[in-house]
Amino acid sequence: MKNVDYIIVGLGIAGVAFCEQLQKHKKSFVVIDHNARSSTAVSGGVFNPVVLKRFTKAWNASQHLDVAVPFYENIAKKLKVPFIESTPVLRIFNTVEEQNDWFVASDKNELAAYLSSEVVPNSNPSIKAKHGFGKVIGSGRIFPKQLLETYRSYLKENDQLVSEAFQYELLVSETNYLQYKAISASKIVFCEGASVVKNPFFPTSFLIGNKGEYLIIHAPTLQLEEILKGPLFIIPLGEDRYKVGATYSREDYSHHPTSEAKEQISTKLKKMISCPFKVIDQVAGVRPTTKDRKPLLGALPADSKKIFFNGLGTRGILMAPLLSEILYNYTEMDMRLPSEIDITRLA
Repeated sequence: MKNVDYIIVGLGIAGVAFCEQLQKHKKSFVVIDHNARSSTAVSGGVFNPVVLKRFTKAWNASQHLDVAVPFYENIAKKLKVPFIESTPVLRIFNTVEEQNDWFVASDKNELAAYLSSEVVPNSNPSIKAKHGFGKVIGSGRIFPKQLLETYRSYLKENDQLVSEAFQYELLVSETNYLQYKAISASKIVFCEGASVVKNPFFPTSFLIGNKGEYLIIHAPTLQLEEILKGPLFIIPLGEDRYKVGATYSREDYSHHPTSEAKEQISTKLKKMISCPFKVIDQVAGVRPTTKDRKPLLGALPADSKKIFFNGLGTRGILMAPLLSEILYNYTEMDMRLPSEIDITRLA
């Protein structure tokens, strides 16, 4: 019999973030995860405080960014793997009007720290941007696949990982503890992303899947070092490879890449760059999004020992670190969750 404070189900970015909180506070835990492809693993890994379609600040962006950057830097230092880097995002201006809208936005107090007030001229002949770019300050990216693989190995070395699919029917809830096979725990935290719809303890109507697909391209003459944002993100991977996407679909919740998405991304990409490129891979994942685009944290009235950490949507990389702190304070210190992220708001 193994006795722990917590069982964590799922090892995407939410699972990693909550593991870090438990380690920080010296709580014992075991992670159960069967290494299925999560939306984190296939994501672009960009953390960006600005909604670049409307030139507005993302929800609670300042608070999330202040926690996220040191959080990932600390994990990188602990694991001795450099998977985070500060990288500016260049937003293509399509018209002079967009330039003017950018200038207006950059004068606002809440955006001044993130939007450069100068137009960056385009000097790259492979990029179609005759009106130049707007530069986002404070943005960057992690390499999510590298983070998850390294963290998984780290947990395995410390005997904190069970590599198998979670069997819900074997979870027994007693008065003061939970029993799962040979593991006894005070609480369980489900960090399953879009896969939570298979969880019988979770109301499936709370989550709306949002499938995203990326292409990996090889483009030797593109010579791009920054993250480029137009109709798509173009994210440098090194060795003339770039991750390009993503699509948004609520019709297909499979993890299989589609020819439709490949065509859609390729068509939009040709509007952004003029150089030749070759598609060398395609990946897909399902984002865990909600009706009100806010996360789902906490327990449902039926059982306070079963806790959810979900609904991080398209900005999980940015939000997970701070949300994991908030969730820990809820589970261990009985601090109330903000109503806008409390899962019971949908109950």
